[in-house]
Amino acid sequence: MIEPRALSLVLSGDLVLDEPDGDHWLSGIAPAIAAADLAIGHLEVPHTTRGSELAGDVPAPGAPPENLGAIARAGFAMLSLAGNHMADCGELGIVDTMAGLDRLGVAHCGAGLDLARAAAPARIERAGRSVALLSYNCVGPEASWATPARAGCNYLRVETADGSPIAPAAPLERAAPEAFEALHRDIAHACATADLVIVALHKGLVHTPARLAPYERPLAHAAIEAGADVVIGHHAHIVRGIEFHHGRPIFHGLGNGCVVTRALSPAQDHPARREWAERRKRMFGFEPDPAYDLAPFHPEAINAFLGRLEWAADGTLRTGIVPVHVEAPGRPVLADAERRQAIARYLECITVAAGLPPISVDADGWVREAE
Repeated sequence: MIEPRALSLVLSGDLVLDEPDGDHWLSGIAPAIAAADLAIGHLEVPHTTRGSELAGDVPAPGAPPENLGAIARAGFAMLSLAGNHMADCGELGIVDTMAGLDRLGVAHCGAGLDLARAAAPARIERAGRSVALLSYNCVGPEASWATPARAGCNYLRVETADGSPIAPAAPLERAAPEAFEALHRDIAHACATADLVIVALHKGLVHTPARLAPYERPLAHAAIEAGADVVIGHHAHIVRGIEFHHGRPIFHGLGNGCVVTRALSPAQDHPARREWAERRKRMFGFEPDPAYDLAPFHPEAINAFLGRLEWAADGTLRTGIVPVHVEAPGRPVLADAERRQAIARYLECITVAAGLPPISVDADGWVREAE
């Protein structure tokens, strides 16, 4: 029998590798990913050359299938897939993405040929200890959600304030009762066979510093109360604050892990993507820095981080961050000493600005509740 030992985990936000040479774009953060005993990320888009475009959201193009190999070579061993773009190339895009990950031996969850398979957790073992990952899309569009007879992603239903269809740009306000029921059921099943349960929620307000939507904390708290050890969020393309609930960490937004894409730039032929790039300016009040043509996000999105966990042999968790700076045109790199300190202070500030309990981040990136 293998004696438990301390394990290190690294957690990444959205991965969108639309550009050639995925190894280059990941190389700036790969040392931290490879150094961890387990690295988990969120795969935002399908990796395929096939499929038909899904209506219902601004569609992402299929990313080069070979970039899945770059993600595996960087050190990612587990990926969540339940997001608002995973079904953008239809069933074939999901099939190709999962087949590619399976060939590479990368565990994944959150998408499948039907809802039962999309909802199944991913499991992995390290040093005789098991980790389960559950993945949910909270933002729609509903056309991307799996059903008993349709491929798509796993989801938690969040109702809109005005009864409009569930979609990323809609006024999402409160989780439906069935969302809490699904969390309790799924987490209970995962806890029965895993030593550590992580819940990934694709949630939040895109391109908006600090602020949380009304449904985010109740859902994250419910996951912890149902037995999850860690909750991680992504989707907003900008980092969010960290809080602790019953002593367990909630990363409300891991921001961009590595996003390099031309699909979000104004200068392109696709009408829906071009229109979104123009509408984004009006909705969120910022003009992307032209130097960041592969990552045209909010100016504050250059303050990034990887989540960090130290899982002790006795089961306790220590929570931290690995500060990351996004350099033009969109490549993330491990931050130098000056930027590490600035990113730590930024995280402390946005945590308070979001109405979360204050935290402190020490010089080594470890996070704790402020006294």
